[in-house]
Amino acid sequence: MARYVKDFSEGDKDQKDLLGGKGANLAEMTRLGLPVPPGFTITTEACRAYMRTGAVPAELRVEVTMAVRHLEDQLGRRLGDFHEPLLVSVRSGAKFSMPGMMETVLNVGLNDASVQGLAELSGDERFAWDSYRRLIQMFGRTVLDIDGDLFADALDKAKAARGVTADVDLDAADLRTLVDTYKQIVRDESGREFPQHPREQLDMAIVAVFDSWGTERAQLYRRKERIPDDLGTAVNVCTMVFGNLGPTSGTGVAFTRDPASGRTGEFGDYLVNAQGEDVVAGIRNTLSLADLEDVDPAAHAELLQAMRRLETHYRDLCDIEFTIERGKLWMLQTRVGKRTAPAAFRIACQLVDEHLITMDEALSRVTGAQLSQLQFPQFGAADGTDRVLLTKAMPASPGAAVGMAVFDPATAQQWASEGKDVILVRRETNPDDLGGMIAAVGVLTARGGKTSHAAVVARGMGRTCVVGAEELVVDSTARTMTAPGHTVTEGDVIAIDGTTGEVFLGDVPVVPSPVQRYLEDGLDVALAEAPDDETRDLVRAVHRILEHADSTRRLRVHANADTAEDALRARSLGAEGIGLCRTEHMFLGERRVLVERVVLAADDAERTAALDALLPLQRQDFTDLLAEMDGLPTTIRLIDPPLHEFLPDLTELSVRVALAAERGKVDERDVTLLAAVRRMHEANPMLGLRGVRLGLVVPGLFDLQIRAIAEAVAARLAAGGHPHAEIMVPLVASVQELRLVRERALTIMAAVSAEHGVTVDLPVGCMIELPRAALTADRLATQAQFFSFGTNDLTQTTWGFSRDDVEGAFFSQYTANGVLTVSPFETIDVRGVGELVKVAVERGRATRPDLTLGVCGEHGGDPESIRFFDSVGLDYVSCSPFRVPVARLEAGRAAVEHDGADAR
Repeated sequence: MARYVKDFSEGDKDQKDLLGGKGANLAEMTRLGLPVPPGFTITTEACRAYMRTGAVPAELRVEVTMAVRHLEDQLGRRLGDFHEPLLVSVRSGAKFSMPGMMETVLNVGLNDASVQGLAELSGDERFAWDSYRRLIQMFGRTVLDIDGDLFADALDKAKAARGVTADVDLDAADLRTLVDTYKQIVRDESGREFPQHPREQLDMAIVAVFDSWGTERAQLYRRKERIPDDLGTAVNVCTMVFGNLGPTSGTGVAFTRDPASGRTGEFGDYLVNAQGEDVVAGIRNTLSLADLEDVDPAAHAELLQAMRRLETHYRDLCDIEFTIERGKLWMLQTRVGKRTAPAAFRIACQLVDEHLITMDEALSRVTGAQLSQLQFPQFGAADGTDRVLLTKAMPASPGAAVGMAVFDPATAQQWASEGKDVILVRRETNPDDLGGMIAAVGVLTARGGKTSHAAVVARGMGRTCVVGAEELVVDSTARTMTAPGHTVTEGDVIAIDGTTGEVFLGDVPVVPSPVQRYLEDGLDVALAEAPDDETRDLVRAVHRILEHADSTRRLRVHANADTAEDALRARSLGAEGIGLCRTEHMFLGERRVLVERVVLAADDAERTAALDALLPLQRQDFTDLLAEMDGLPTTIRLIDPPLHEFLPDLTELSVRVALAAERGKVDERDVTLLAAVRRMHEANPMLGLRGVRLGLVVPGLFDLQIRAIAEAVAARLAAGGHPHAEIMVPLVASVQELRLVRERALTIMAAVSAEHGVTVDLPVGCMIELPRAALTADRLATQAQFFSFGTNDLTQTTWGFSRDDVEGAFFSQYTANGVLTVSPFETIDVRGVGELVKVAVERGRATRPDLTLGVCGEHGGDPESIRFFDSVGLDYVSCSPFRVPVARLEAGRAAVEHDGADAR
């Protein structure tokens, strides 16, 4: 018989697959002897069984009964007893943290009778009825699927009737009346009475948590974070401890370091006379942990001791939920805390300096996505131009965001899909706002602290966020936001600074970030320009970790660059070569007419003249490029796109010729050009006359480029340079195609060597961008000295996708219905495209063991893809210059990452 239930005393932190993150960490804290309320965890296996069959396993009901009875015997109280009731919380807890995405129900076991027992046991009638109304409200919303606004409106009316603004100002009689109102809402909306049997409440709450794994918002979050849908969630049933027992009680969230900046010290929020959901919801503004020391010094000291112990044990920033019940501290949850990009780098280096982790571990604690965030521009210092400051609030997640204010998640998603930058403005966020938070470039809330839902989720997503802007009055119905002296309506542009907490009206200019300054201009320049010590610490931390990544990684990092200017920028960002120079970009602009002459040539002499005119231009392009990349490998791809891309549009040209004919003013050049365009028109040009096929069919085109490369190398050698050019043949499918081009290349290089009195012997290789090329890599390797995987085209030809057509047409639907979890053009499709890469590596190296292997699609800058390329043995990745630092970092992480490590 499967065992679906584990007591908190039976597990540990390494059992997240089975117990979920929350359950595993509760078990670990229990094992450490910290004050954890007794309880048990229903495993993820139970959830998976429920997902498979749609029914709760019969064995689970039996095991829950046994676990509840054990809990009752341990505490000497019975679930829902009339005199001394045992109450429990029912919380979700998946392997990977999904803050606010799934359900929680508190105070399970309360009913019309046990509420009297709770009042008797606690000696506080108000507290008992407050707990009961919370149960009905949470149960109604999460288990019975009743609109939560109905309960919130009833609560607001009760406070208005009493002339108070705070929940805590309602007395026992008010709350008893509110309970009756809530029960009527349950009857009206669900068609049934609020369940009075404690076990029925418990069973229904467990099923609600299982069901919450499949909610739209949970699925959306998993897609965003790339969490598998089949993991399921555990359910944690924990003895209730109460933070709403009066002024000596409260609840809070603490961090062992500041998750926004990485500063050391105690950080967190605390609410007196409240339950845990009040803190995370951000409905009431909170006290700091320093304020807690004034309120309850003994509990504060015990909390600090527990925080230090947990950080030492986990060797990382810990996020802790706690409750103080009449002066007694209880630990309700801990986990390795989510953090912003600046905090991630600073904390990693702090822990190294404190000798808690190694530099390899520090490298594994940061991600390329976080480094990428640090590269984005930020608001510059005020320069005398008028800036309209609306308010200054609490910075929750750093960055600079400018966009149109929107007041609900649906509008945010709609406007973002139209290409507009939006900032989601809410009084406070809740889990249903997730879609809008993902769509927005920033989030602004009037309520909440650094541990509110908005702050926690925004930090996890790397979204700029400002919270607790109490001066702002947000009216979602009127779609306005009012600040002292200003009213912002939906569509007005605002700017938020997630580093300072400032909120501006209108656009604000941005400047390069300090980290980008470091990457481009070096450590000394960045440190000299940094505005404060915190920024200098961040720059030094990025420098230390990147240097360690460079010293550790096996993969080299090249850049895709088509001009000398691109190459200079790439080299300044740490590129160790050019993995892809797209020569077709050199034929645009004023040179387009020369390509037209090649296409329109009536005979070989005309074509040769046109090619001869292109030769000195191409040669100078390559000479400049090789000068910037002196001493480093520079892979130059021969022309790849079909020639029609360099000619006028067929429809436009046809209309122009027809209109000219009607007017009797025929342009013979246009007529000739139209005939050529029609002759070269293809139904599917991306699979037509392009790449190596073009070079073999159009005489002299590849010869021109190969000669230009060889002569540029000869010129650089004569100038005392150290050029390392490589010739890459695109879209090869057959070894004979490559053999023909290679033979021409060898002939031309021999001729240039003789003409210039130098030895020009350049490697010739090919791109692997067709499935047939990957499957026949053993044959191609007889002619190729290197392979470069063109994973963009390899993905198109493997999936049968035209990227330009499918991404906008149906990828969003494919993502929504689970066909794709992420676009295969963003992250390598390991099972399909990745398998072809792996086959090509194995077969190519079986023929030629010294075969150099790289990748030059944009996958070369994607963190997950880089780990795959490292695992199959490629020698380098190549990406756009901006992504070079990210690729350096991720290549280092790939080299040191331990089995099973996961940064989610």
